[in-house]
Amino acid sequence: MENSLAGKIAIISGSDSGIGAQIARELSDFGATVIINYPFAEQVLIDRAAAVVAGLKSPGIAVQADISTITGPQILVDAAVAAYGRIDILVNNAGIAVNIPFEEQNLEHWDSLVNLNGRGTFLLTQAALPHLAPKSRIVNICSISAREAPALQTIYAGTKGMVDAFTRVWAKELPAKYGCTVNAVSPGPTATEGFGAAGEEFMKLMKPVMDKTPVGPRLGETNEVAYAVLMLCLPRASWMNGVNVNVCGGLFMQ
Repeated sequence: MENSLAGKIAIISGSDSGIGAQIARELSDFGATVIINYPFAEQVLIDRAAAVVAGLKSPGIAVQADISTITGPQILVDAAVAAYGRIDILVNNAGIAVNIPFEEQNLEHWDSLVNLNGRGTFLLTQAALPHLAPKSRIVNICSISAREAPALQTIYAGTKGMVDAFTRVWAKELPAKYGCTVNAVSPGPTATEGFGAAGEEFMKLMKPVMDKTPVGPRLGETNEVAYAVLMLCLPRASWMNGVNVNVCGGLFMQ
């Protein structure tokens, strides 16, 4: 089982920290060669991505590409294909959130979230399609916010609703053409660097939400989310397509 992804080439966007980095570790633990992605050529991000690569159990590289730009997704795919020749697993993980009252959300917030969370997922998947190997896997990182609809997340929830819809459309359209499956994982509140920086007001609103989580009044862990992604990428998940796995301790149930 530990080598069941041996020889597989995996791209994980936004994987220099948080959930993306843990997904990279999980896939690497099972033998996959991983392409780590970080957005900007800043030394702190370069060092962080290099540290993730250094901690992988199988080979990997780090690629700087801003998925929120029009050219960034193609840059990431081109680097992966130049290094390894194909793509077996694509995890659309890169994303950002804004957690402020609706009245304060503006077009700058709109552009930043839509361009990364929505357009970035769209363009990265399009760029990857010509290079997908047979029996490849596409996994989109969505959010329970798309359906559970928390306060302060108008634009974020909307963009994740877009990714949720992408997943279902692609699950019907792409398998016959590309021999792939397309699924999603929707985390609930998860202990990441980004969540920790969401602000005191947002955390106050989230406490009663976390308190009503059936499995326990806590944040999820990144390894709990990454396990769901790993499951969808394993060979035995070949009949799972169009699935959205909620990883939230039962906070939201479909």
